[in-house]
Amino acid sequence: MIRRMDAWIDTHCHLDEFVIHGGQGWADAERARAAAGGVAHCVLPAVELANLQAVRAMAHRHGDSYALGIHPLYTPRAGDDDLAALARAVDEHRDDARLVAIGEIGLDFFVPGLDPARQEHFYRAQLQLARRHGLPVILHVRRSADRLLKGLRALPVCGGIAHAFNGSLQQARAFIDQGFKLGFGGAVTYERALQLRRLAAELPPDALVLETDAPDIPPHWLYVTAAERAAGRPPARNSPAELPRIAAVVADLRGISCAELAQATRANACAALPRLAGLLA
Repeated sequence: MIRRMDAWIDTHCHLDEFVIHGGQGWADAERARAAAGGVAHCVLPAVELANLQAVRAMAHRHGDSYALGIHPLYTPRAGDDDLAALARAVDEHRDDARLVAIGEIGLDFFVPGLDPARQEHFYRAQLQLARRHGLPVILHVRRSADRLLKGLRALPVCGGIAHAFNGSLQQARAFIDQGFKLGFGGAVTYERALQLRRLAAELPPDALVLETDAPDIPPHWLYVTAAERAAGRPPARNSPAELPRIAAVVADLRGISCAELAQATRANACAALPRLAGLLA
């Protein structure tokens, strides 16, 4: 059990992708590096049927937790049989204390070529799954906040996390009113992200959780420019080990200490994903 009240919680990390890109050894090394830096726990969301077992195994391997769901970007290659298989998996593992949410689910109206109606079908089906099991949800929010909120009003769930939130203050308040915490990660480290940084600074202290989305959404110090990529430099890969430094940016924006932010966001993560409390006690 983890007893450090100032330890960091990464509420959104795709650690299983490190295995795909560099093998199990790389994934283990990055998780160990994060732990050495004070990251006590990572939440590992699934994105499709093919990686449900991978995130569960990884969570048990490292003492972390996981979520099961179908990501909107994977809906073109998923069908109703995938939803049925997901429902069976959730039912099979419903008593696993490390299963903390349904996710990553949601809507993406930024990436071209995705069928909005198909995304809505998967989103609503997975909200119903969360309701059936009394689980919170981890939401993918990309130019889709209002439609996601509409779905939540029609099919209320017991809260969760709006991952990588980048909406308006009005939308932020609407998610908070629905019992959600808002995830802040690498994007907040960019000085040009004025609206996002304003939200990170001004939202109530019980509204925020921290995340990396590793290996995606690298903070500014890892960013590789288009010119650098053209010159042959490989794209940056984020890591859960970057969370303390990302957190330091948020703490500075809010004018509080890192210890205060760690304690607040730890409590917020447990409020959003109640099963975490038993894992972190």
